Amino acid sequence: MDTLKHVINVLSAPQVSFLAAAIAFFFVFPPTDRFQSWNRRLRLDWLWTVKGGILLHALVIGAFFLSTLDPNFRAIVTKPDNVPIALLLFGTLFFLWLSMKQACDNDARLANDQKPNEYTDPSESKILVWPDLVYIELIAGILCMAALIFWSIALEAPLEEPANPTLSPNPAKAPWYFLGLQEMLVYFDPWLAGVVFPVIIIVGLMSLPYIDTEPGGSGYYSYSDRKLYVSLFMFGWLLLWVYLIIVGAFMRGPNWNFFGPYERWDLHKVVALTNINLSSLIWVKLLNQPLPDNIIIREMFGIAMLGFHFLVIPPLLAMTILKKFYARMGNVKYAVFMFLSMAAVSLPIKMFLRWTINLKYVVAIPGWFNL
Repeated sequence: MDTLKHVINVLSAPQVSFLAAAIAFFFVFPPTDRFQSWNRRLRLDWLWTVKGGILLHALVIGAFFLSTLDPNFRAIVTKPDNVPIALLLFGTLFFLWLSMKQACDNDARLANDQKPNEYTDPSESKILVWPDLVYIELIAGILCMAALIFWSIALEAPLEEPANPTLSPNPAKAPWYFLGLQEMLVYFDPWLAGVVFPVIIIVGLMSLPYIDTEPGGSGYYSYSDRKLYVSLFMFGWLLLWVYLIIVGAFMRGPNWNFFGPYERWDLHKVVALTNINLSSLIWVKLLNQPLPDNIIIREMFGIAMLGFHFLVIPPLLAMTILKKFYARMGNVKYAVFMFLSMAAVSLPIKMFLRWTINLKYVVAIPGWFNL
């Protein structure tokens, strides 16, 4: 059992777990027909059936409760601050499965020339707000109130002593809805992690329905009509937000070090890290030269990488694998879509570079910006 726990702790390291999740993601949520063929060969669409959902939830819940037998895992997940986060994750899993099941059911119905489940015959009688909808909302409100009362009795509020400016908690964590931002602050300047990237991610996800204005899939759950956009939305939501919340809540311990789910949070853990900028890595480490005094020359490699990422890759994709997509979207929509996509993709790339080679900044111009 200790060996299994050690293996899980090793695999939960972000450079391993994130890479594995990113690879598996495109097979579970195929963005193109090629990935969808692999999805069908591996029978991964079986997850969105009733039997698949029962098995998926049973495995996750069973693994969770078995893990609580470990004192280190139990101490983390039973903290009053972390209990609602764990419940939110279970809720995220359930509603994700429910929405994908409805989408797959509609795809099967449409393939057989049937109407989607959300279709309503105009000749049928309408459902009235009173009493039908109001009764449902009343019952839901009573159940939520009862759950909150039981929660407040069973679980102590995470209240601590009055704030002391001379003593900071270790680790000092933001509320769960800001844990993703706090994790991004590790990899970027505050103005990027706290303003630019959240705005780009939120605006990018909100803009997807306006970029793709085709009528297919409107008004009902569907995956086949919106494979690319549903996959992009899921990627931004699950891997660039939910994953960061999990890391910040359960895997960041004292001194903001990474800890596995079964690893004891040791206050004295020391991790030897030497963060280095790309300019220092190339000029000093590789070329064995001192850093140039001219900022542009010093940072030209990082500037070239950013230029290639934002200015070269989108046209190359438009002329190759995204040729049909570019013809359908047009210049303006394609440019907006690619800018938002490349900006969002730069976040996991920078995170992975920090995890693997301790790269601090690709472009470091103090006083201007650090990226």
